[in-house]
Amino acid sequence: MKEIDPWGQLKVTDYEHVFRKFGLKHFPKNIKLDHYLFERNIIVGHRDFDKVLKRIESKKSFVNITGIAASGPYHLGHKVDLDLFKFFKKKGAKNYFAVSDLDAFLSRPDNKIPDLKTAKRWAVKNVADALALGLSKNDIYVQSRKENRYYEFAFELSKKITKNTFEAVYGHVDLGKIGANFLQYADIMHPQLDEFEGSMPSVTGIGIDQDPHARLTRDISKRLPYKIETPSFIYFKHQSGLQPGAKMSASHPETAIFLSDDLKDAEKKINRAFSGGAPTLEEHRKKGGNLEIDLVYEMLKFHYPNTKELEKIGKEFSSGSLMASELKQFAIGFFIPFLKEHQKKVKSNLKAAEKIVYG
Repeated sequence: MKEIDPWGQLKVTDYEHVFRKFGLKHFPKNIKLDHYLFERNIIVGHRDFDKVLKRIESKKSFVNITGIAASGPYHLGHKVDLDLFKFFKKKGAKNYFAVSDLDAFLSRPDNKIPDLKTAKRWAVKNVADALALGLSKNDIYVQSRKENRYYEFAFELSKKITKNTFEAVYGHVDLGKIGANFLQYADIMHPQLDEFEGSMPSVTGIGIDQDPHARLTRDISKRLPYKIETPSFIYFKHQSGLQPGAKMSASHPETAIFLSDDLKDAEKKINRAFSGGAPTLEEHRKKGGNLEIDLVYEMLKFHYPNTKELEKIGKEFSSGSLMASELKQFAIGFFIPFLKEHQKKVKSNLKAAEKIVYG
């Protein structure tokens, strides 16, 4: 297995290798947190989540920080990150959702984000999606409109890492990505500065492919002249794309269901998604379907809120009493109304999103 590439399109599949090589801890099964992401083994690992859990149990504040690079449309894979962010928000966190327009411009190729104006246009759409999914305007900030102290801090961080360290972790020294990374490290740590919330545990939910960012953030935090708690991270499985081997990606529209997809197109994507059903009706009735490889069931696992009903559907499919086509129709019946309602909310939030991005 190659080094993890946080900008790549390939899905991480060998979780055990990553855990062994980079020292992640498995998420304890005895921790009972009231959200289906934890019930369904979607949350798989952590770094120092114990500190945050203690704050949750004692009803004390902690920092909840995550974000998205403003480089394309939201898809269902992004929604998982927001769902986890909203869960921590309900637990009394201090919330920082970064819409990373500067990161997107610096780290993406020119054929995708040729200028900052393009990144800001995507930022408006991303903010509208975030508001439609239940975040408030007070949860969200846009990198290019942050306070001066944030930028001062990012520059301070730039002296805490060497070229050799960066290359050892990421496998290259791309100047744009270096600049973007210092902003990411600042995003995660700046809420603990005295000018913001002050020192306290923080948590960031990420896919396991983003662990290089987590490792360097934690390393840098220990070498700063400030009282900063080493940031904690919680890791969720990547939602697969619609075909095997790839994660959902804005760079490859055929792999993802976007929150802005035309409803008929979204329905077609679900119908074309890779199935774990047997090749023939007779064989399926006899042997049942394979839930482990069925990507429609995986989408439901990541988003369908009723765990008991999901388990019932899964048992019926794996026993052969529910056909692949019926499973897809069930998914269509859930996702299409969700997308329709979400897109209405996005339209009603566009003006508010423009205000957040442009001022």
